[in-house]
Formats: sequence, structure tokens, C-alpha cells
Amino acid sequence: MSKDYYKILGVEKNSSEEEIKKAFRKLAHKYHPDKQGGDEKKFKEINEAYQVLGNAEKRKKYDQFGADFDKQGGFGGGMNWEDFMRSARGGAGGFENMNFGGVDLGDIFGDIFSGFGGGSSTRGRRQKIGNDVQVDIEISFREAIFGVEKEIRLMKNNPCEVCHGTGAEPNSKMKKCPTCNGQGKVRQVSQSFFGAIEQIVICSACHGKGEIPEKMCHHCGGDGMVRSESKYKIKIPAGISDGEAIRLKEKGESAGVGSLIGDLYVRIHVETEKGFERVDDDIYTEIKISYPQAVLGDTVEINTLDGIKKLVIPAGTVSQQKFKIKGLGSFHLHSSGRGDQYVKVIIDVPKKVDRKTKKLLEELQEILK
Repeated sequence: MSKDYYKILGVEKNSSEEEIKKAFRKLAHKYHPDKQGGDEKKFKEINEAYQVLGNAEKRKKYDQFGADFDKQGGFGGGMNWEDFMRSARGGAGGFENMNFGGVDLGDIFGDIFSGFGGGSSTRGRRQKIGNDVQVDIEISFREAIFGVEKEIRLMKNNPCEVCHGTGAEPNSKMKKCPTCNGQGKVRQVSQSFFGAIEQIVICSACHGKGEIPEKMCHHCGGDGMVRSESKYKIKIPAGISDGEAIRLKEKGESAGVGSLIGDLYVRIHVETEKGFERVDDDIYTEIKISYPQAVLGDTVEINTLDGIKKLVIPAGTVSQQKFKIKGLGSFHLHSSGRGDQYVKVIIDVPKKVDRKTKKLLEELQEILK
């Protein structure tokens, strides 16, 4: 049965070129297989339909003879579906400045493929971005509560300190790039399932600058980056929790000449401390008291993050009862102030008592009857 390309794109037979183009753009975004809820089979069908209806001559033949007017299968031009997907996933830049049937493919697919290939896409060119880097550091329980400054060291790709990432020997003159003739971009023609597509890409020789140094940097060989050790002092804020990360913008790796610097993420791991438990910004501790202290009341010393403090135990306190001490918890990470400390009271019942104590308890028992 002949395919109904109008039905596939959801348009009428008398639809204008602009309406067909708009429908294709919308469906291409919706069904792209690399997006959540995408459908590769449907996406392929949509592109096949637009290859025909988006071309005035092919559309005219299709209206006369149906989908069998052209035996190219909708994916001519020497590139099959698998080749196209493999090429496209190499980076969003593969679609930049491509035009097919009046549709800017970079505009359609740029956001879809921007996550592939490790690069950042801008209109008309791709600019490389260095890798993000993550390091893990361990801090004490109290350092997480009150904040601390730590120094970290790591080996990574850094901009060359001699040429400052330009790849040129200091004081070296620049000359016109022979690859792009000083334009910073080169024109390429590639084959895809849309047919022959012309695209303009950034020149790989001059990285889009249009000129290259007469002499390459002796330190990095013209790469603009070297592998070296970096040291950073990290201010860890008070109130940070286990597993949280601190981002240091543009402290990651360089990708060489003309690239942006990635980011550095410092992942925090907090050690535990015996006797203290943190829940959000509150601190929980326990204290054991004797039965007479619970019955008669007393003033006891307790451990807090701020040192030894006194806590009043009122008469008639029961085991597992909790007392709140305001403002002795963790500092709030994103606001001023602190959480609270909760002290749970455990009545310590001895397993064995001497004769005198036993006699006194028996006398007390008789009194309480």
C-alpha cells in the first residue's frame, strides 16, 4: 500500500510549504529517538515524508504517482539511517548551517544532539569545552557543621602557561590560515538521507580565528594545553551535608586552543562522630541518668558541639524523654542561624545492686504501695 505522506506529517494535501515545514519541525522534535518518549521508527517515517513533500518537484510527482514514484526509499544520497544516526550523534555541530528545503537543520536538531560529542554548539560554529572534573574529599563531622578551608591538588589538562592557551610561541607573528583563507570557517558538502547537504564548519586548523601562528609554542607544541598539577583552596561552607558538591566554575580541564574550560566539582564526604547524630540541621544526643535523678530531678552536664553545657532534668522525667536546646545544632547552609540539639534521656537501671541498696529499694517499694 502506498504511504500517505500527508497523513504522516498531519497536514492537508493543499497545505503550503510553510505549513509542511512547520509540521515537520514539530514532529522531528517530538519523536527524535534520543529524546524521552522518542520513536526511531516514527522519526524515520517523518523524515522520509518531508524529503518528498518538502521538495516541490518530488511533491508534484508524489501527488501524481504516489510514494512509488522514487525507488530511493526515502533515504537516498548514499547514507542510510544507521549512518545518519551515527554521524549525528558525533555532535550537534554536524547540523550547523545546513539547509534542506528551507529548514535550518541546526535549528531543529541542535538542542537534540547538543549532549553528544562533548562539545558546545553555537550558531555557525562549534566551540570545544574541556572536561568537567570531580574530586572527592573527606572532612570531619565538626568541619561540616562549622565550615573549613581545604587545599586540593590534582593532575589535569590546563591551559599552557607559556602561550596562555593560544598555541603560539610568545611574540610570534600571526599569518593568514591557508586552510580557510582567513575566513575561520570552511564549507563542506556531505551526503545524508536528506540528500546532498552543504554545511559551514569551524576551521580545524585555526579554530575559527582565521589566522595561525608562524611559530608554534615550544612548551605545548601548539596544543594550547599541558598536563600539570593544580592547587586550589576550597572554602567549604558551614552546614554542608554528606554527598553534596561544590562547583568551581572554569577550574576543570582545557580542551586545547580555542576551547572553554570545564568546571571542577568537589564532592564532600562527612565522617561520623560518636555520640552525635545529624538529621537535617538538628543534632541528636543521648544521656544516661539514674532512677533517683529521674524521680527527684537534677542538673547534669551534656556534650554539645560547642563544648560542655548544663541541662536541667526536671523531677518526674521518664526514660526516652527528649529535651530541646535551641541553637546548638548545625549551621544552616542556605540561611542564617542554626538548628537545635535534642537530648534523649535514658534511665540507667543497674543489673545488680548490693544488699544496702536492695533494702532501700524494698522499703521504697513498700512506701509507694
